[in-house]
Amino acid sequence: MSLARFQPQASASHPMTTSKNTISTQVRELQYLAPDQLAARYQALFGKPPRVRNRAFLQRQIAWKLQEQQLGGINERARSRLDELTAQIDLPLGQPAPPRKRLPVRPDPKTPMVGTTLVREWRGQQLRVEVRDGGFEWNGTPYKSLTAVAKAITGASWNGRLFFGLTQRRASE
Repeated sequence: MSLARFQPQASASHPMTTSKNTISTQVRELQYLAPDQLAARYQALFGKPPRVRNRAFLQRQIAWKLQEQQLGGINERARSRLDELTAQIDLPLGQPAPPRKRLPVRPDPKTPMVGTTLVREWRGQQLRVEVRDGGFEWNGTPYKSLTAVAKAITGASWNGRLFFGLTQRRASE
């Protein structure tokens, strides 16, 4: 079995069409074209250069146009109905919508009140941690969580609330 890449054949009228090609064959052949070739094909079909050179976009647009040319596009009655419906859509083209108000962040009810000092004795040393707005402070260094403070003190991963005695260890069941 040969794994040779499919190479579409060209005709005199267009490099990617033959009189024998079906729409599905022409659409399939699009996947083998480079982006520059797709852009050239787009321009030949639509009469203007593409505004984007995204491969997938160009393939879809060219495939749609090929089908439209071969099978016929939307009829005039349907087109006029679409125009009517489009005219009824009220799009806000003026001012952008005002930014949504952010809801105030509700502090975690388990976190001690700002200004509280947590005291813990560990390895003969008394530790004092201040509860600050948006975090904690130990030895003049701010931390985002009690767990971060506990890790800085012990060098090991601890549940900060457990380390400072704010919660009890669960009994094993």
